[in-house]
Amino acid sequence: MPQPELPALTRLGYGAANVGNLFRELTDEQAWAILDAAWDAGIRYFDTAPHYGLGLSERRLGAFLRTKPRDEFVISTKAGRLLRPNPDDGGGLDLAADFHVPTTLRREWDFSAAGIRASLDESLERLGLDRLDVLYLHDPERHDLDLALREAFPALQGLRDEGAVDAVGIGSMVSSALAAAVEGADLDLIMIAGRYTLLEQSAADEVLPACHERGTGVVAASVFNSGLLAKDEPSRDDRYEYGRMPDELWDRLQRVLAVCRAHGVPLPAAAVQFTLRDPAVRSVVVGGSRPEQLRRNAELMAVDIPAVLWDDLAAEGLIR
Repeated sequence: MPQPELPALTRLGYGAANVGNLFRELTDEQAWAILDAAWDAGIRYFDTAPHYGLGLSERRLGAFLRTKPRDEFVISTKAGRLLRPNPDDGGGLDLAADFHVPTTLRREWDFSAAGIRASLDESLERLGLDRLDVLYLHDPERHDLDLALREAFPALQGLRDEGAVDAVGIGSMVSSALAAAVEGADLDLIMIAGRYTLLEQSAADEVLPACHERGTGVVAASVFNSGLLAKDEPSRDDRYEYGRMPDELWDRLQRVLAVCRAHGVPLPAAAVQFTLRDPAVRSVVVGGSRPEQLRRNAELMAVDIPAVLWDDLAAEGLIR
């Protein structure tokens, strides 16, 4: 069963993909200013991954956190993809993965025990830290979920049992993979990306019940659904994940927005606070590519939301 003592996560965490140059290039100074704003806003949980900017996110985040007392923050990163020299590098950018970084490295899947340990060791080296709080297996369904259940998760559990990390889990956008991992492995935390939000709650069917049964904690990520819920007035042309929003989802969003307006609650405030209503959810991790976005997210988390808003959304069949 999961370990009883989990790292203490702040209600609001920062997902550091943006400081790995997700969608646009940032200077080191711009990245530092974002992380500084997150810290000043009270955020003490930071999540990263080797995948984010081919290691750039880890290097920048580590440089920042090394200036802070180690016992004042929690950091998670991910395993499953090793970074190796790219023999096919033609001097381009990693735009196929949406990161504006040179393709001098490439990602290689490795779910073996040796690969998982190497991933941890290499992440610690890039971060410049001597220990890690949480290690997630990153998107295992994109490679081989059965192999992950046979090899990768036992390897993660071994690292936890020997004290190399405090907690282990999975990070994924796929509800079926999350449920299989919770039911088939001894995990402490899972990171649900985009599947448990004010707009979309597919993870409520299988994933959350399994977490409740096994005592597994949840971190909710991508709660703004690609930024769609981060605006007071969403646009029909806004991107949803990797393309255009389905008509059914747009209609649902309009109904959610109408309830929020009726109670004078900004849509983004309801979006960032919604998942915390479930007792399994320990933290909400949001991104941000500008300092003002981090300050705004902290303000949204502090908005007083009347219970009747949630009651009305449930009565409309818009939330569970």
